[in-house]
Amino acid sequence: MKSTLLTLCFLSLGVVATAQSPEVLTAAPELTIVKYSWTKERINWEGDPFGGPVESFDDLRRRRVDERRIERARGTGNIGEAAKVERETRAEQVIKARPPAPPRYAFLYKVVFQNTSSKTIKAIDWDYVVANSKTQETERLEFAHDSKIEPGKTKELSVTARKPPARTVSVYALDKNERLGLDGQVVVVRIQYTDGSVWQRPKVPSESNQ
Repeated sequence: MKSTLLTLCFLSLGVVATAQSPEVLTAAPELTIVKYSWTKERINWEGDPFGGPVESFDDLRRRRVDERRIERARGTGNIGEAAKVERETRAEQVIKARPPAPPRYAFLYKVVFQNTSSKTIKAIDWDYVVANSKTQETERLEFAHDSKIEPGKTKELSVTARKPPARTVSVYALDKNERLGLDGQVVVVRIQYTDGSVWQRPKVPSESNQ
């Protein structure tokens, strides 16, 4: 009797474990990449670029030294020298009050997917891969979306990121030539369906060291 109960317990555990493991699909996913793009979006344009940090001890000491220089110049009656010192002091203070320039641009990555399968998509993991003119991968940005896409339907997914598509693309300024030599593509990495099944992109040898 005990042996029979133990056997039933093990069989039950096996059924539970099987139910919890998602079905992993091996065939190519029925998902079409209709189009994709990236654009540069200006950010924080309304911020104050001249807002300064709190004065440090070294800044305070330097300011007191400059004030004494001005007092000494005035004490000698040399008005021209005093005015010169004051101008230099004000110029130094303006420069110190300006913090390092913050990034002025973010990047909007978009992709349009069409679900050509009979299953409803629940979530998609996708990478935006950028290569140079020599077809060498220079950047890979990884994104994940919980987005429901019904069979036969099309949906645009987008994400804003601070990271540019390549190191040659500046986050501080616009450059009409910054896209030259760059070629991008979208790679679907993982698809989760509402029925619990999952498609996972097989890892290719070239990605083994990444």
